[in-house]
Amino acid sequence: MTRYMVDKFMRFVELSDALVAEYVADPAAYVDRWLAEGGGPEGATDDRVLTDEERAAFAARDFEALYLLGAHPYLLWHFTEAVHAHEFTLESGWRELVERYRAAVAPHGVVDYIP
Repeated sequence: MTRYMVDKFMRFVELSDALVAEYVADPAAYVDRWLAEGGGPEGATDDRVLTDEERAAFAARDFEALYLLGAHPYLLWHFTEAVHAHEFTLESGWRELVERYRAAVAPHGVVDYIP
């Protein structure tokens, strides 16, 4: 499991509205491109790549799977909020996202996200 790269990917995407839009438009293609370009500015190393399972979770925008894979809860929530922001307004939809997120992760309790 490569929690560092999972957290790095979420942080990298979440900090830029343009990157969020690219990711949302085609998550699988964006993940593949990010990995092909070396996984961010520092690049990837042998121990810092996404596993197939992690890549699939990002491609599917599956926050429950990412949570179970050990994504840092704080980074995961902000990443989830960023990539789903286009689905809601301040008046409508945000509460539903919070509830979907809570329903997906709460049954799993607190996962060990510290490597």
